[in-house]
Amino acid sequence: MNISPYHLVLGSSSPARKMLLEKLHIPFTTCSPDIDESDQPNETPQQLVQRLAKEKAYAVATQLTLTEPTFIIGGDQVAVVDGMITGKPHTHEKAIATLKAMSGKVITYYNGLCLYDPLKQREQISLTTTDVHFRTLSDDLIETYLQKDQPYQCAGGFRSEGMGIVLAEKYVSDDPNALVGLPLISLLNMLKKWELF
Repeated sequence: MNISPYHLVLGSSSPARKMLLEKLHIPFTTCSPDIDESDQPNETPQQLVQRLAKEKAYAVATQLTLTEPTFIIGGDQVAVVDGMITGKPHTHEKAIATLKAMSGKVITYYNGLCLYDPLKQREQISLTTTDVHFRTLSDDLIETYLQKDQPYQCAGGFRSEGMGIVLAEKYVSDDPNALVGLPLISLLNMLKKWELF
């Protein structure tokens, strides 16, 4: 690992993303970006998550006083159900409706990731795809899961690192961390490309 001093910033307030980044044992700080996460006309889910990951990283950069080499991580995730983007449900009622729509289906999760170097004005952007094969979900299971995990701030209302694991039959992905919110394999590749790890 490169021992040159640099400042790594996770542009997220997500406890799950913070927990994942801690696996790498690289010191980092967090900073929450404030951006409009609405999709744009004719924007695909893949384009949306990559654009939002970049916008989050750039938004964080405007909040920092840069006195040393600084690298900012921005990320975004959406679920696609029946060809439609499903974001965070926010409410219990919407989470029930979303999970009922996901029952017995294969749901695709897209993760956009951006590593931004504001001093050199350079960036790397990646996309990770995860297919989740959902079990047939009973009303009782959905209600129990929502009461236990309260995943209202998770894409599709699905929190795989908690009780949400009982909702799935299998995952298909190049990165097991992506579903939780931060594709560490892609991030490591980015850090290595710039000789930061």
